[in-house]
Formats: sequence, structure tokens, C-alpha cells
Amino acid sequence: MLSLVRNNVVDLPTNLSLSYFWCSGFMISAFLVFQVVSGVILSFLYVADYNLSFGCVVDFTNEGLFVWLVRYMHIWGVSFIFVLLFVHMGRALYYSSYSKLGVWNVGFVLYILMMVEAFLGYILPWHQMSYWAATVLTSIVNSVPFVGTSLYSFIVGGFSVTNVTLVRVFSAHVCLAFIIIGLSVVHLFYLHKSGSNNPLFVKGGYSDVVLFHSFFTAKDGFVLMFLLSVVCFFMLFLPDSVLDVESFIEADSLVTPESIKPEWYFLAFYAMLRSISSKIGGLVLVIVFLFVLWLPTHNQSCSYSVLRQYVFWSIVSVFLLLSYLGACHPEYPYVDISKIFSLGLVVLLVMFKALWAEPYSVNDYSKYL
Repeated sequence: MLSLVRNNVVDLPTNLSLSYFWCSGFMISAFLVFQVVSGVILSFLYVADYNLSFGCVVDFTNEGLFVWLVRYMHIWGVSFIFVLLFVHMGRALYYSSYSKLGVWNVGFVLYILMMVEAFLGYILPWHQMSYWAATVLTSIVNSVPFVGTSLYSFIVGGFSVTNVTLVRVFSAHVCLAFIIIGLSVVHLFYLHKSGSNNPLFVKGGYSDVVLFHSFFTAKDGFVLMFLLSVVCFFMLFLPDSVLDVESFIEADSLVTPESIKPEWYFLAFYAMLRSISSKIGGLVLVIVFLFVLWLPTHNQSCSYSVLRQYVFWSIVSVFLLLSYLGACHPEYPYVDISKIFSLGLVVLLVMFKALWAEPYSVNDYSKYL
């Protein structure tokens, strides 16, 4: 075990040109550990009950400083994980890291599971926004042809979101966290097997290397301390800035919030879902976007291509714009603009993945596994 850690962390040959963007993977892993530890502590205190969950979560804030810190570390940890995930995936797209099939495939599955995990955790406080977000998003499953009704009943445990749903969500939230940790190890295995990509596009990434310790451990440690300082600042001075006003109101199935919206890291997908009048149409649009985002291609152009940079930063700009539109009230002109830019985002992704693509050969395919 000691030799395994030494070979994969301490004495790992690493390309000298890796910038701070390559620190995002380690940061995500570190924050995942914080999330699991804080989540385990909160799970000991949480009560999955329709009538008690909201009061239980409110008591976390009033019970003592330690539980307050643990709860808000858990809240802010999710936001920081998704910021780091967007940076991590953006860097992978920019430098064509998706051509490394094993690393990219496992990483993309991790991204999907983290979105599911975050959504499940968002339901647990059982406030107005979490209840109605669960009601709206699970109703989309009900619109799936043929299997939608059965799948919906299996997920929510009945005909609507009830106490049974809350118990299932809590169990799934706890179990899925450890699955994500396990897949993170698999992701790391494929990364060390194929080697990291690098900003200089040096083939194989091992032409100019240093050992991971102490050059990159110091670099990652510095970034981690900086991010933890930022987290502490937000926790102490702006603790509730990522919470919606409806988060302080207990769930009521008879009172619908004026505007239902998810957390900020789901807003772009929410804008896509509601841009199409049909529920199944919005779901298809999101699935197409995720499929194109996942689709690995072998590019012959590097990030220094000016046209490729225009396409990439257009994708980033449209995604940010959709995140803003997802927070707006679902009315004209926001819905129509969301529809235009949702379709545009898919087209831009297709251009980014396809325009510079070259076919995989047998040797290339085995090399990137």
C-alpha cells in the first residue's frame, strides 16, 4: 500500500508545464473528502420525516457553533465543487483532454453522478424550493413515453412527492456519495495510466518531467489553502448568499412559490428544459447537449488555433448566459432567448468537437484507453 501511494503520488513523473488549471482535479478530490466528512456528521443528526426534516435542519443553525460550521461547510462545499468541476471540464475541453477515452468517460460519469447527488441533497432540507424543485423535475420523468409512469412511481414511491420520497432520497444521497468516491479512484487510475495532457501538447506528456512531490504538492497545497480561505470568508461574512429566500420557509404542497428554480449550477440546464413547451422536448434537448458534451473525438488542432478559441469562448459565454436566463421568470422574452441559445450551444459544441476531428486508428484507440 505504501509503495502504491508513493508511485502514484510522491514519485509520479509529471510534466513540468502543467499550469494551475491542472490543480482543479486535486481540489475537487479534497472538497469531496470535506463533503463526505461533513455529510456523515449531518446524517447522524438529520431526521428524514415529512413533518420534522425542516425543523431539524433549522436546529442545525441554532444548536451550536460546531454543527453550524459543519452545515455551512456542506452548503458552500457543493458550490465550490461545481465551480471547480466547470473549470476542470472547461480545461479538458480547451486542451482536448476528451481524446483520452478512459479518463474522459469515467470523469463524465462522475459529473452526471455529482449532479444527481447535489439534487438529492437539495431536496433533504424540505423547504419550499426543494419540495417544488423535486415536484417539477420528477414530473419530467413522468412524461417519458412508455416507462415514464412506472419510473416516476419507483422514484417518488407513489403518485406524488411525499414522505416516502424523502426517505428514498436520503438513502440514495448517502450511498451515492461513496460510489462517487470509488469512481474518483478509478478516474485517477486511468489518468495515471494514460498520463496527463499538457498545455504545450507534448506527446505523451513525459518529455520534460519532475516528480510530483514536492513541486506539485506545494502548488496544490497553496491553491487548497487559498480556496479554504475563500470558503471561510463566505461562511463567516456571507453565509446565506447561496440560499434562496424560499429556503427559510417550510415545504407546503398547497402554496406554490412565485418562481421555481434550482441551485445556480443547474440553472443552464433548467433554462434548456423550460425553453421547449413540451416537457419531453426539453428533456431531449438536455440529453442531446450532454451526449455531444460527452462525445470523445480525436482532434488534430490544438488550443492555439484562433478559430477554435472563438468557438470555445462562445460556448462558455452562451452557457453563462443560459445560467442567467434560468434564474429569470419564465416569461417573454427570456423563454424565447433561452430556446435560441440552447440550440446554439448544441451547435457550437458540435462544431468544437467535429471541425478539427480526425478518425481514431487502432493504435490511437489503444493508446488513449
